[in-house]
Amino acid sequence: MSEGNRVKIAFESESHIVALDRLIPLKTLRDGLRESSKYRQILGSVKAIGLVEAPVVTPAPTAPGCYYLLDGHLRIEALRDLGVEEVECLVSTDDEGYTYNRRINRLTPVQEHGMIRRAIERGVPETKIGEALGLDVVSIQRRTRMLNGISPDVVDLLKDIQCPAVVFDLLRLMLPARQIEAAELMIGQNNFTGQFARALLGATPDKLLAKCRKKAGTANSADQLAKMERELARLQIQVKSVEDTYGVDNLHLTVARGYVRALLNNARIVRWVDQHRPEYLTELQAIAEVEAIAATADAAE
Repeated sequence: MSEGNRVKIAFESESHIVALDRLIPLKTLRDGLRESSKYRQILGSVKAIGLVEAPVVTPAPTAPGCYYLLDGHLRIEALRDLGVEEVECLVSTDDEGYTYNRRINRLTPVQEHGMIRRAIERGVPETKIGEALGLDVVSIQRRTRMLNGISPDVVDLLKDIQCPAVVFDLLRLMLPARQIEAAELMIGQNNFTGQFARALLGATPDKLLAKCRKKAGTANSADQLAKMERELARLQIQVKSVEDTYGVDNLHLTVARGYVRALLNNARIVRWVDQHRPEYLTELQAIAEVEAIAATADAAE
């Protein structure tokens, strides 16, 4: 192969064991991060099964024997909290802070359900799965049963979509035909919140419910139905009010986020900002770590 066509190798062929106190982080972790659910999940996973993905480092030219930490800051903090003193690292051949974690699509609830079911079928105890995911056994059991009573067509429609588990609890109260219709409405409105799913359930005729509503409070049920219809109308107005500018605004924000990420992927720029404008660094990192610009409601309900 000619010199001009030679491909540059991004990492050294062998990993290195590096003491944690020889690692120099290239970003400052936000206050309160250790209390976040994301960090607790990482801590539980590392404690239960160890590191799945090795941190990425590069030699620090001004500090012999030390390494800049390019990727894996949360994993390193978890190891520190667990009392680990050294870690096996991939060694990058340059100091660009590229992180492939940002290119990974996070598991959707349907995908997580499948992963948990497969683990259980292979004999992994629920307690072990819970430790790895930072969840209690009750939550694992709930995720295992999440798709019970859900139409396979609905599972296929929502398999790649981030939506809260409560949505499946509400869909389960409908017959399969209505489940499909409700899922298509959520996709059409790009709204997967529990609130919208409740509105769809409230607007569902009794004949399309898995179990008929109690007849004790007819007037009360009518009031609830009217309330749900108003909620649906209000949601549609909200969608209409932003659709004219949403595309352009989202494009601008996406381009801005991409530019900030490109800057922070350059270790030299990160070091300069940390030295001269440290108050900006945390905010820039928060912008760069946003998974999606599109506004989404709280995934809880």
